[in-house]
Amino acid sequence: MVGFKNRYMVMEVFLDPNKDNSLHDPIIITQLNLSNAIKESILTNFGECGLASSMHSFQVKYVNPITKICIFRTSREEYQKVWAAITMVKSIGNCPVVFNLLDLSGSIRACKIAALKCDESKYEQYKILAGDRLSPDTNQRMQNCLEKIKTLEN
Repeated sequence: MVGFKNRYMVMEVFLDPNKDNSLHDPIIITQLNLSNAIKESILTNFGECGLASSMHSFQVKYVNPITKICIFRTSREEYQKVWAAITMVKSIGNCPVVFNLLDLSGSIRACKIAALKCDESKYEQYKILAGDRLSPDTNQRMQNCLEKIKTLEN
């Protein structure tokens, strides 16, 4: 018996890319609002049939609201359509966004490694940018996110 063949995409979300100050984001990204924006994009660009064929395995596996790194799972047959739809997402809520693909993989293990590297380096940049304004609560939230990514499974 053969299991489902999936693709995993590690993506970075740039909120309001024309604005320089990244410490005060206009919206907090969540699994729900990312999923809704992507589904809306698939529906708009590929129609109801495209949405139906893409959604059987599509899932937002991980979102880090601090570093804006996320992992999406989709079927191997539909990943190009989902990737194209993600590229065409222009806003989440009323906030303009741009997505950047960091890694594309066939296994969750390889994606976890890539996402951990990206999360850790982006958090180091965030700490430098925040300086004295970095709260202990933010450190704890980041540690929780890193623990969550280490426990990801199919």
